[in-house]
Amino acid sequence: MEPRSDFLREMTWRGFIHQGTDQEALDGAMSAQPIVAYIGFDCTADSLHVGSLVPIMMLRWLQKCGHKPIVLMGGGTTKVGDPSGRDETRGFLDDEKIASNMAGIKRVFAQFLSFGEGPGDAVMVNNADWLDKLNYVGFLRDYGRHFSVNRMLTFDSVKLRLDREQSLTFIEFNYMVLQAYDFLELNRRHGCILQMGGSDQWGNIVNGVELARRTDQTALFGLTTPLITTASGAKMGKTAAGAVWLNEDRVAPYDYWQYWRNTDDADVGRFLRLFTDLPLDEIKRLENLKDAGINDAKKILADEATKMCHGEEAAKAAAETARETFEEGRLGAELPSIEVPRARLAEGIPAYELFRMAGLTASNGEARRLIKGGGARVNDAAIQGDSQTVGLEDLSDQGAIKLSAGKKRHALVRVRS
Repeated sequence: MEPRSDFLREMTWRGFIHQGTDQEALDGAMSAQPIVAYIGFDCTADSLHVGSLVPIMMLRWLQKCGHKPIVLMGGGTTKVGDPSGRDETRGFLDDEKIASNMAGIKRVFAQFLSFGEGPGDAVMVNNADWLDKLNYVGFLRDYGRHFSVNRMLTFDSVKLRLDREQSLTFIEFNYMVLQAYDFLELNRRHGCILQMGGSDQWGNIVNGVELARRTDQTALFGLTTPLITTASGAKMGKTAAGAVWLNEDRVAPYDYWQYWRNTDDADVGRFLRLFTDLPLDEIKRLENLKDAGINDAKKILADEATKMCHGEEAAKAAAETARETFEEGRLGAELPSIEVPRARLAEGIPAYELFRMAGLTASNGEARRLIKGGGARVNDAAIQGDSQTVGLEDLSDQGAIKLSAGKKRHALVRVRS
């Protein structure tokens, strides 16, 4: 049966929904009036990456469909560390580092959501506002008594760690209790009735639904998204060069654009559904393109994804750089670049070392393997061996040296006096 509410109908068609608690009742609530929903993000790094885009897009669509999104920053829960999907305890971060990470993450959301004081405007809250003030004994008495240890041991976040005989600290074991309490607190403070998150958060979300029912006799709801992998089975957001971060100071807009442009043919339709706002008819047209036409669909995916994250001007500049580099063979202005001292380049730098310095490989060893396999080029000429050096004589008329790792990844070396 097709959902009645615009949000659930859109999410179902686009492939966002994996599990839900009483979706029929949630559909009825969302059809009757605007609701408030949230997703939590712990502050373990100073940027989110592409792997976080699915929940971000859910909040975006929630707002587009007339509902109010809450972005919950985990200033409190980051001090504990979510054990979900991990084989070992996260490193503990101090308050200063958590605050710094939170500031970096906040910049991401301004691109995807509209914040303000209106009824449908997004708000950002920090769970440290209530978790830091908890009285431990009082919290255990009032809320801990509603959690069965027997049941907690059955949830994946705990069970998988124990099955692998990996240590699970007592503080991590408490994480699901704190997340459940977050949901209850957001309902009391903001009237929030829906928590969304990845499939690994199912147990934590269900605990929050049940806690509200037991303590406040309130009906809350949960939705989870499937784990998104590429056609090759790889986890979203990972490349040979590392994570694809959403903040511009971590991954340049051109590299971000290229990440989407390099999407596997088999993923184009699915990624257009998940990571763009394009309407149904346009996506169906694009995913049915064949042969060379699929490259046009990939460019549109890259344009739309980059525009959403970095703005329209950055997307246009990235697309133009790609056109100049791949279609005209010129050095595009937005290609990632590094600067090396003129004196150092005059001495000659091993090619493998430059590839590492430019971020095209993670290590000198990886660069040597790339050269040995014939995938490394300097100014479009194959490198003959890992003893080859690059020097001032390799500078082009445009004052740069072009490095290429395969056909799709490039960087420039410029001279610093």
